[in-house]
Amino acid sequence: MKKVLIINGGQNFGHSGGKYNKTVADNTLEVLKNFENVEVKVTNIADGYDKNEEVQKFVWADYIIYHTPIWWFQLPNGFKKYIDEVFTAGHAKGIYLSDGRTAENPEINYGTGGMLGGRKYMVTTSWNAPETAFTLPGEFFNETSVDNGPLFGFHRMNAFVSLQKMDSFHFHDVEKNANIERDMKRYQDHIKNVFEKELKVQLAS
Repeated sequence: MKKVLIINGGQNFGHSGGKYNKTVADNTLEVLKNFENVEVKVTNIADGYDKNEEVQKFVWADYIIYHTPIWWFQLPNGFKKYIDEVFTAGHAKGIYLSDGRTAENPEINYGTGGMLGGRKYMVTTSWNAPETAFTLPGEFFNETSVDNGPLFGFHRMNAFVSLQKMDSFHFHDVEKNANIERDMKRYQDHIKNVFEKELKVQLAS
């Protein structure tokens, strides 16, 4: 039995109602239900959480799937608070033990004290920015990808606790040009392909 933790970081704030990322999380769950021997737990951060229970979910899971909007080029405040609280509560309790260094040689091995080795994670993000803002010369992000640019720190955070990255998925232009049916179909195909490889199974079409 493989265990998957879905973390929905969407929240109601300003002009955002959190509905888009709820839809993404629901589509994740819909695909994963088609796999045998997969157990899923879901945390909707906006509904509230117990930080110690969340630590146990990370320890329990084989795979963590994060869903988050991007606000001002960073994680939304509720999701960032969740990470700060849960990862801190997980110190020496299954998430991380130390920063990996020793007093004898403090110059090396930083970031090797994680306790979640053997587990993997995936992240989806949703953007107002079009995909071309990341890919076209002269556009805003200077041809730097979401993963290598805005999410660089997020990926290093997961590496710090010894999680291994799976292929990300990013939704673009969701405020002005969203096409829910098309984008969710593309995303469901992505989830299906990733987990068929991970679980080494082939779903019936």
